[in-house]
Amino acid sequence: MVRAKANSNKHSEENLPEWAEDEIKSVQFENEQVIKRSGYILDTYQEDSKIDIQLYEPLPDNRTIIEGLDVPKSMVIAEFKKGVVYEFKIKMLKGGLSARLVEFLKTKFLLDMAAIYRFELEDLQLMDIESDAPSTEGLNEQEET
Repeated sequence: MVRAKANSNKHSEENLPEWAEDEIKSVQFENEQVIKRSGYILDTYQEDSKIDIQLYEPLPDNRTIIEGLDVPKSMVIAEFKKGVVYEFKIKMLKGGLSARLVEFLKTKFLLDMAAIYRFELEDLQLMDIESDAPSTEGLNEQEET
């Protein structure tokens, strides 16, 4: 009889226990903080009313990328421009996790996570950034003299 070899490299995904999922789903977000940061849009998701952004200055939790930033329905995502500099006004909400869940995530998944954050876009303004490139108007004037 031939035995099949067990694949020791096979990645086994562990699911969260029900109590952990329930706690994460029912996190109470508080500690609201409104923060202004400059950066640019990486991607847009019109159907979900979300965007991904890259910030030049880190948030209080040291992140510089926000994935899935909630955009109010009153804003038209189709009008947003990727790769141009905006000033974002972001509402940052924090929900703490229990000591039991923090310890579980640390031991089972090597995650050092004591809170979950939610981000909502309140406003964005296109920034008027001057280019470092020389003005073609100035070059034409110099050639004529």
